[in-house]
Amino acid sequence: MRRKRKRSRYSSGLSFYEDKNTVNTSRIAEALLWVSYTVIALFLAVICFRSFGFRIGVLGGSMEPGIVQGQNVLVNKLAYRMSTPQRGDVVAFYPGGDDKMHPSVKRVVAIPGDSVQILNGVLLVNGIPCSYSDGYSSISEAGLAADMEILEDSQYFVMGDNPEDSEDSRSAGIGTVQDEDIIGSVWLALPADGSRLHRVE
Repeated sequence: MRRKRKRSRYSSGLSFYEDKNTVNTSRIAEALLWVSYTVIALFLAVICFRSFGFRIGVLGGSMEPGIVQGQNVLVNKLAYRMSTPQRGDVVAFYPGGDDKMHPSVKRVVAIPGDSVQILNGVLLVNGIPCSYSDGYSSISEAGLAADMEILEDSQYFVMGDNPEDSEDSRSAGIGTVQDEDIIGSVWLALPADGSRLHRVE
């Protein structure tokens, strides 16, 4: 008669520990994967915030009524990586190219190749009255724009929507803005006294 082989009394215990080790390894792998996803998500969130959520406090009333004094705006710093500012864009830039100065927010009214002049109180771009703001038809101070100027490559002429309370490209302290001094496109105005959250246009 053939004898039955005795099962080791330790075999079931060994199997238990092997299963336990497998479960622990699986849980560790899942935890590491979760941590990796979390780190990547946080990294992408920081990149997005720094790119699209760069916040600037607007000084003065040069962009009223759309953007009021003291209102915070968000700047898209990636807007002009693959393109260039266009007429009508509201941009943030460093006045005089000095990145130690508080950024200024103004509207681009003329781009490279355009002619710009303020004649009889009216802002003319390529000889045509500019209509981005009602204030552009009753400008009391022409400044540097009293004589016609044709913008060279990388030069932009910027003005505030409220030109009577704006230091902009008409002023020798700012002049035309170089493209390397433009931080990005202003796209969102945050809530402030008397002004709600709205997209900047």
